Amino acid sequence: MRPIRIGIMGFGAVGRQIYQLALERGGFDVPVVSDIGAPDILHQLLLRDLEEHECTINGNVLSNARFSTRMLRTDHPREVPWDAFAVDAVVDATGRFRTRADMQAHLDNGAPRVLLAVLPNEPLDRFVIPGINEYAAQATDRMLSAGSATTAAMALMLKAIGDRFPIAHASMTSVHAYTSDMSLQDYAGPDYRRSRSGAENIIPNSSEAPRWVETVMPQFAGKLCGYALNVPVQKGSLLDLNIVFEQTNVSVADVNAAVIEASERLPALIAIALDPIVSSDVIGCPQSVLFDTQATMRAGKRIVKVLGWYETRGHANRVLDVLMAYAKLDQTLAPVQAGSAA
Repeated sequence: MRPIRIGIMGFGAVGRQIYQLALERGGFDVPVVSDIGAPDILHQLLLRDLEEHECTINGNVLSNARFSTRMLRTDHPREVPWDAFAVDAVVDATGRFRTRADMQAHLDNGAPRVLLAVLPNEPLDRFVIPGINEYAAQATDRMLSAGSATTAAMALMLKAIGDRFPIAHASMTSVHAYTSDMSLQDYAGPDYRRSRSGAENIIPNSSEAPRWVETVMPQFAGKLCGYALNVPVQKGSLLDLNIVFEQTNVSVADVNAAVIEASERLPALIAIALDPIVSSDVIGCPQSVLFDTQATMRAGKRIVKVLGWYETRGHANRVLDVLMAYAKLDQTLAPVQAGSAA
């Protein structure tokens, strides 16, 4: 199968990780990147992320040993001529454009398919979490979301445990590293709490993860809730999940065994930590969740608390997994379509 040609809009932390993983994993080319930043500055930021690969900048062309990338300074999907670069899909990693209208602008400019690397603001053609519902993908899907790092971690933990022991309710707290849309100093923002410095405060925040997990896992409809705590940590986040089981006396050993078994079936998605780790230990983890076996705790007859660590690199990997799944689906259907046309 020829390399999948990806256009990336938004060259922040996740956008750069997608570029880096496309280079490391193979099977992907990145012919174009769109960002409001200057190409030479974006190049310098990328060099801080790359460990083993050389990457050079010449004017507005970013080059490595495998492919060259045209760097465009644009501010909106309607400004990017995706068709001029023959992309197979666009990954919007800006976090700004989350509506169907925004995604339609990508399609109107020649993107055959657009994938949000964040949660959408409204239902799309498909919301895909690898390990949960990738089987539902259809070749006709054009507007997609791969969710978020928090959403994937929560869904995988719930599935691993819920497949063994029926869950009545679950609440989650995402202890999340601060993000680029947060202010370093107190500054008037979208609400009172988000107007405070992300570098020196623990900031309670809402989370859309439970609602979106319920959409792809309808067995949990009406059973999930949660919020986020943004903390002054640059990388590495933690999912604190409190589970109320339908049955009594589910033990710590039972829960740990269920997740370990799931990790053996899904080693690319779930990793297991047997030692007492902290947030920096999850940095660079390619899986969607690193389950902390030492932290599992039972409270009463029906409640068990579990912890799972996660990082944006795992989510960037899942974005590429979704693109690969759709490329294989397109390739499978292509001979049928060609035969029909004949």
